[in-house]
Order: sequence, then C-alpha cells, then structure tokens
Amino acid sequence: MRILITGGTSGLGLAMAGALAEDDHQIVITGRSDERAGEVAATLPDPVRGIGMDVRDPDSVRAGRDRAVAELGGIDVLINNAGLGMRTVNPRFFAEPQPFWQVPVAGFRDVIETNLTGYFLVASEIVPHLLAAGRGRIINVTMNHSTMRRQGFVPYGPSRAGAEALSRIMAADLADTGVRVNLLLPGGATLTGMIPREAADRPGLLPPEIMAAPVRWLCSAEAEGVHDERIVATEFDEWLARRSAG
Repeated sequence: MRILITGGTSGLGLAMAGALAEDDHQIVITGRSDERAGEVAATLPDPVRGIGMDVRDPDSVRAGRDRAVAELGGIDVLINNAGLGMRTVNPRFFAEPQPFWQVPVAGFRDVIETNLTGYFLVASEIVPHLLAAGRGRIINVTMNHSTMRRQGFVPYGPSRAGAEALSRIMAADLADTGVRVNLLLPGGATLTGMIPREAADRPGLLPPEIMAAPVRWLCSAEAEGVHDERIVATEFDEWLARRSAG
C-alpha cells in the first residue's frame, strides 16, 4: 500500500508509521516542518519519506498532496491523524481544568482548524485521486466519546467530536464507491506529547504502539471492503474475533 499519514512525526502517527513500515508499505509522513518531517522519516525503515504539510492551510495541503503522489506514485490509504491537544491552550489541563469561557480564541481556532478542518481539507484533496483509481481507504483517528464531553476539554473535545461526525458523513457519502472509511482510536489516554509533563507517569496511560495491530490490519488485504467501523485499539482483538466468528 502507498500510505499518507498526517501528523506522523510523533505520538500515534509515528507509532503507526513504524508499524506499517515493518509490513513493507510505502509511506509518507507529514509535519508542519518539512525539515522535521524529513529528519523523523530518516529514523524509520525505508521507504518512509517525510514532507511538510500544514493541514490548516489549503495551499499547503494541496502542495503536500502533490508531493506525496509524486513520491509514492499514487495514494492508496490516507490516515488522518494530525492534531493538537489540550496542552496548546492549557498546559496543566489535568490538574487545573480551564472553563470554556477562559479559552483563548486563537487557541480554540488553532485546535479546531487542525483537528477538524484539517481532516476535511486533506480528505477533500485525496478523495478525488482515490475515486479516480476506483478504490482506496481512509482511516480517521479519533478518541473516546467520554473525552469529547469531559469538563475542561474545550476545544479538544469538540474538535474530535466534529471529526468523528465528519468521518461518519464521509463514510455515507462514499458508501457506493470503492473508497472505504473507518475510525480508529486508542481507547484511552496515551503517552504522547499531548500529555502534560507532570502527568507522564500517571498510571494507566497507553503506549502509542497500541495503534500498531489495528492499523496494520486496516491496511491489509484482510480489511478489503471494511467500511464505517469504529475500532478501539484496546478492544481490537475481541472486535476482530467477533467479526471473524460472525
């Protein structure tokens, strides 16, 4: 598979890129900095490449798409993962939740434009290529429903709730095509750069590698035709067993 992963320079995106590289997929990861994306890609197995793409900016998305298509010779799978967490608006959001009316407007807009508008912009540029090829897959990374409505989680919660609703509509709009859309989430708080430094040793945090098994499956021949599913990484083995039994 030829796979584009947005936000692949750290956290869940980096973990997924590493896992998929082990399966010999061709991968492009993106980050806001072209230099940073290239440096991170160089730490992963070949043939992972890194390119700059600001998912908030339509021109940057379009240019990044063109580079990814040129690098890979096409795109089979889009993994929408680029995102900002609560730390960008409240560095101590676990210990000191901030009410929504105190959230800076600029911070609110940046999170929404990255986590929601970014999914829309990247998918809008990639889907015509997938439709022209007659097939393709989109995997949109999301999170637990409880976090979407958690106290003190504006704007992160609403941004991910919006992205999940967007994903469901994407799936409905593409239902009669060869393009498949699915949701993937860790199933709990993960030890990534989105977690405050003082909470990094908090019990129960999941490793980013929790995403490896389900994303590898979603990019495999076995997942051909799977559509509009919401897969929780911590429950993946049980979900797959039920699916196989059914």
